[in-house]
Amino acid sequence: MSETLGQNDIKPLPIWFFAFEGTMGAAYDLLKAWDGAWMVLAALGAVNMAVGLTVLRRRRRLVKAMLKNSRTRKIFFALIGLRFGVHLVLGAVGAQVTSPALHLALGLTMAAVTVGLLWFDQRVTFRVLGLTGAAVPSKIATVQAAA
Repeated sequence: MSETLGQNDIKPLPIWFFAFEGTMGAAYDLLKAWDGAWMVLAALGAVNMAVGLTVLRRRRRLVKAMLKNSRTRKIFFALIGLRFGVHLVLGAVGAQVTSPALHLALGLTMAAVTVGLLWFDQRVTFRVLGLTGAAVPSKIATVQAAA
């Protein structure tokens, strides 16, 4: 299989990808708010994997570029640090997150932060690969010629 960059590789990741990643960002709080959430999360994971292997096949180069760069790893560790930091700060001020409503609120916040950071990472990756604006056709030709 050729690793050249084609027209289908320059499209942004689909909305469901960001929704799934946002859900995974909120998974801890969803599990704390609802005991049966693990079944829904497992089903969503299976669906995401199946659809990702088919739909994202065309965008594999973009996904690889996003996963290989250190910025994506920084986002991953920043989200984990944010999770621990929020709970640490709330515990220090005596405002533990214990009710399902608070867990859902924190989960929605984590989902929004996750989606926002991944969207930003995708935009930066597009810029690094030169896939923005009028540079797209010439960049595709350059990458294909180099391969």
